[in-house]
Amino acid sequence: MCGRVALFTPPARLARFLDATLAAGLDPEGRPSWNVGPQRSLFAVTEEDHSRVLSRYRWGLVPSWAKDPSIANKLFNARAETVMEKPSFRSAFAKHPCVIPVDGFYEWDHRDGRGRQPHYFTRTDGTPILLAGLVERWHNPADPDDIVMRTCTVITTTPNEDMDGIHDRMPVILSAANVESWLDVKVPSALRHELLAPAPPQTLTHYGVGSSVGNVRNDGPALIERSEPTTLF
Repeated sequence: MCGRVALFTPPARLARFLDATLAAGLDPEGRPSWNVGPQRSLFAVTEEDHSRVLSRYRWGLVPSWAKDPSIANKLFNARAETVMEKPSFRSAFAKHPCVIPVDGFYEWDHRDGRGRQPHYFTRTDGTPILLAGLVERWHNPADPDDIVMRTCTVITTTPNEDMDGIHDRMPVILSAANVESWLDVKVPSALRHELLAPAPPQTLTHYGVGSSVGNVRNDGPALIERSEPTTLF
């Protein structure tokens, strides 16, 4: 699962990192957050007319065929193992891949005796984490004049050793070299699917943080300050 991220690097810097342009109307400075959960906004890069564009999407996919946008509550992650076949994701996999840049993500330690402490994960090299994702556009079938909703989901896979047993899933992390192939829907689906593998060991580093991140109403850089691990004994 990947259900909480930190996103504080300005969109203009993320766009430069991914060789993308900013979507029209997107504030280049953005609004930093250290506690972004589903149903809030993420940035995603897609390829449009042979160029990359960074735009804003609501986190939680709403398939184009959905009758009700509340389905997004269940679709903020997509499993790599089934993403090509699941009705909720297969069209987006084939037509609308994206890259979701974040500064870090959180997972809660469920190991025995650890007190369910949150851990903050970042790239070891300090660069943004590039998550493999999917986007969709949805409009209310009962109201053709309603605005189009732009949504996204993060793809997850089995964990690598960087997760240290903290969770049994991890987000798919793309290398900069794989971004082009992931975004190019002309690449055969089987080859694109091969990119949805666990990241190489030592891609990520992590440390324990305080429990305040568990409430999405809390925000600020203090959330990623290191905190001593808690134990039940």
